Amino acid sequence: MANEPTGSRLVRAVHGLSRLEPDPTYVVALAEDLRRQYGREGLLELYGRFSQGYGGFDALMRRVLWRALTRSCGAGLRVDPGAGFKHPETFEVGNGVFIGSDAYIQGRFDGSCHIGDHVWIGPHSYFDARALVLKDHVGWGPGARVLGSVHTATPVNVPIIETDLAIKPVRVEEWADIGTNAVLMPGVTVGKGAIVGAGAVVTKDVPPFAKAAGVPATIIGWRTDEEVREET
Repeated sequence: MANEPTGSRLVRAVHGLSRLEPDPTYVVALAEDLRRQYGREGLLELYGRFSQGYGGFDALMRRVLWRALTRSCGAGLRVDPGAGFKHPETFEVGNGVFIGSDAYIQGRFDGSCHIGDHVWIGPHSYFDARALVLKDHVGWGPGARVLGSVHTATPVNVPIIETDLAIKPVRVEEWADIGTNAVLMPGVTVGKGAIVGAGAVVTKDVPPFAKAAGVPATIIGWRTDEEVREET
């Protein structure tokens, strides 16, 4: 067939190299005006009107409403259809962030969620974001998840979901890359520039520039420029 793939190849990154432009003044002004007029509940209702649309105006209004709802929001935010949230007033969102379709960020009224500059969040991701930090230039694969809390399961004579909830911060340092369908368990830190493989379940901290894979995840190597050159 004429259109069959012909093999692997290298192409330039898109999101990571995209040029950040300041948001137009009308976007900033509209977000402020809507915040004053509607309040939190009204803004959430408005977001529902535009959350699923694929048109340019829907995308614009998602950006405006994230600005209005979050604690802070930088320029160049892109939010695909179906992306949702809980307690966005606890979110701090950096510049040039992309949030893929049907991703869900679940905050807590007394929690905090920090998303750094130029973070890319893939479709169908889930974040228990009650104590979450994603630093600058983090790549988050489609379907990957953060579990930031766990029930204590004691005492044993009551249902587990009635026991206290232990919230443990999850932190992903700058430049790290989290593979498709990976899971980060409560309390872990993924170090700067580390790679977490697809489907890995991270139960312990991952050191900077390490490569981790498996269930549970273990260190399988270390990133080096020499290794990258050999692979390509």
